[in-house]
Amino acid sequence: MFSFFKKKPKDTPAPQESPASTNEPQTTTPVEGTPAPVSASVPESPATEQKSWFGLFKRDATPFPQPEDELAQDVTTPAPASSSTAEPATPALAFEEDNEEGEIVPAAPTELEQKRSWMQRLKSGLSKTSSNLTTLFVGAKIDEDLYEELESALLVSDAGVEATQFILDSLKKKVKSEKLTDADQVKTALRTLLIDMLTPLQKPMVLGRHQPLVMMIAGVNGAGKTTTIGKLAKHLQAHQQSVLLAAGDTFRAAAREQLAIWGERNNVSVIAQESGDPAAVAFDAVQSARARGTNVVMIDTAGRLPTQLHLMEELKKVRRVIGKGMASAPHEILLVIDGNTGQNALAQVKAFDDALGLTGLIVTKLDGTAKGGVLAAIAKTRPVPVYFIGVGEKIEDLQPFNAEEFVEALLT
Repeated sequence: MFSFFKKKPKDTPAPQESPASTNEPQTTTPVEGTPAPVSASVPESPATEQKSWFGLFKRDATPFPQPEDELAQDVTTPAPASSSTAEPATPALAFEEDNEEGEIVPAAPTELEQKRSWMQRLKSGLSKTSSNLTTLFVGAKIDEDLYEELESALLVSDAGVEATQFILDSLKKKVKSEKLTDADQVKTALRTLLIDMLTPLQKPMVLGRHQPLVMMIAGVNGAGKTTTIGKLAKHLQAHQQSVLLAAGDTFRAAAREQLAIWGERNNVSVIAQESGDPAAVAFDAVQSARARGTNVVMIDTAGRLPTQLHLMEELKKVRRVIGKGMASAPHEILLVIDGNTGQNALAQVKAFDDALGLTGLIVTKLDGTAKGGVLAAIAKTRPVPVYFIGVGEKIEDLQPFNAEEFVEALLT
């Protein structure tokens, strides 16, 4: 698993003097149990903020008051102890090493290897749309037939009529203005257009601006809300954030048990009531987090269809009651959508946004049957930021949305 957070550049160690320039022999002895640094610092200015392909969260410029020296330093966590001996924190190697007992210990994957693995899974998940789009430009002539085939491919990918027409019109203008004559050039132009279209959806989630930061998680049944909450809790903990979960889905008994399991896995407290009022559970969770000094509260809500107006009114009530527990809350209202639902996902975004005022989306299950074009439809008709996309059940299969990587997976 690799970090979801923006990293601060490590300080470059001062160069050591050459052995020839001193009379004393120089040796370097690793210190056992050296903690492995995990960056969770606040970027002091845009110039010092290092952009990372897998950066997800960033600290607010005016976070909740805390000691200045704590904000100015990297937060460190001790490296996990081995069953045999504590290893010093060293960069991952490309080969396997033997420990003191002779057991072969595989080297941890490097950051580049992790990125490649993620891109392979993403490309595999979007392979249906990718195969339709990439084959269009193989030996193709730039004529109306090409545009018609591209239109069909975009519609099949769930991009929707409005987004498809926008892409085609923009592409034709670009081809004409730049006098493009080669199919590969047109494909490159399409890539640029899609990146420009999806980039407004790419936005990091800001931590530290409220204490606690209250997140309300919504979505229809089966979208993966509860699993996503468990994954987010794990990643927030890795970034030194204390987390409290609230089992607000009181209509479905299995939801409480499922969230409780994630709480046990992550050693996180879960506020729950049997057949209780969801709003009451949310209120209790916010009050408990404020009393405990917890950093983040994530409130699970009952899955429901946006067409069930009485249930949507219940969600509005939960939102109002959260505000009574903390005047500025909820600070994040996230909608989890299944990437396989196509244009229905766009309808969900519109309905939940109208009812609650969404601050972000999490698109799950982009792992084989999803077409991915719905993100273009969202960008064109209801540009709510996409914080995460998921391509599987593992924790590392939930990653921040990156427009350039997403388009690369679609067109390669």
